[in-house]
Amino acid sequence: MTVKIKVENLYKIFGPKSKAGIPLLKQGASKDELLRKHKLAVGINDVSFELEEGQFLVVMGLSGSGKSTLIRCLNRLIEPTAGRVFIDDVDVTTLSEERLRQLRLAKFGMVFQKFALFPHRSILKNAEYGLEIRGVAADERRRIALDALELVGLKGWEESYPHQLSGGMQQRVGLARALALDPDILLMDEAFSALDPLIRREMQDELLALQARVNKTIVFITHDLDEALKLGDKIIIMKDGAVVQEGTPEEILTQPADDYVEKFIEDVDVSKVLTAESVMHKASAVTFPKDGPKTALHKMKEVGLSSIMVVGKDRQFLGIVHAEDASRLAKEGEKSLESILMRDVPKVQTDTSIAELFNFETFPVAVVDADNRLKGLVIRGALLGALAERRGN
Repeated sequence: MTVKIKVENLYKIFGPKSKAGIPLLKQGASKDELLRKHKLAVGINDVSFELEEGQFLVVMGLSGSGKSTLIRCLNRLIEPTAGRVFIDDVDVTTLSEERLRQLRLAKFGMVFQKFALFPHRSILKNAEYGLEIRGVAADERRRIALDALELVGLKGWEESYPHQLSGGMQQRVGLARALALDPDILLMDEAFSALDPLIRREMQDELLALQARVNKTIVFITHDLDEALKLGDKIIIMKDGAVVQEGTPEEILTQPADDYVEKFIEDVDVSKVLTAESVMHKASAVTFPKDGPKTALHKMKEVGLSSIMVVGKDRQFLGIVHAEDASRLAKEGEKSLESILMRDVPKVQTDTSIAELFNFETFPVAVVDADNRLKGLVIRGALLGALAERRGN
């Protein structure tokens, strides 16, 4: 995969002679100590990470942890004190003001907590704003803005004004304005935190659906762990300007780096976050349509199973065969599994939550990827055991 964003040893210290604070931090001085003794405020403390193209990164932490400062350093709305930020191998920290302006217009879209809409402009004119700044012709920017508004579900509201829209709809306008620029990277700073809980959940769902269509690289700031776990491919947790832990949602949940992270996750319902992939058994033993009942029975006996998954070309999941049916067929002298292949088998995708798996009455449940390739199977005992183990931790 292509690395879209690369951050190396990034620092941001506010105050006079800010660079003098860097060696103090390297020597172990705390954020509070720098403020108390040297009148220096630490925003970012030696942050490094990489984000691949199309990945969704969520940065979270308590108020004052540095997450909003970090997102603004990526496009130099805040000037870093030290370190480097690469966008597509271009070092943003070395760019002139003009080249930086061009990069922002070409690569970045921003969505803020405060919707930042112009009250005197229609929804369409708000969505056109970035294109207008870029110098796009009126007819062309109108066409692009209309497409962007339709993409976020606001077709028909083009001539309305911000005060006529709900909070969720206003946030969609902000998102449409960013998407109209067709940026590679979306920077979203507490974008949903001002919304009511129900609207917030709806916007999260819509953002995930939108991401599936447009595949942008997204950096999303939040203080809400549930939101982070729902949205993020990768999560960074910050404290006092530094990265405390970086990992997938499951790594954060199951391997918290320290007490600070454990405090974040202590109230999370793991059954809603852990996935089928995390509790499944790998489908190491499978059989194929060409196999006869005796071959299928032999494979089941080898691994101690009473049933076996059947896959076709490229491991496409077809169904399941049970031992007693295969045994009966073998005695009858049949050579094909077709008559006993059960195709109506419960199956889920790898990212299905454990909570959803508890709705199934029949096990095992097949686990497949987006292309219906068999990845594994979930049995009820393993499901309960994994849940008990995670809660015990």
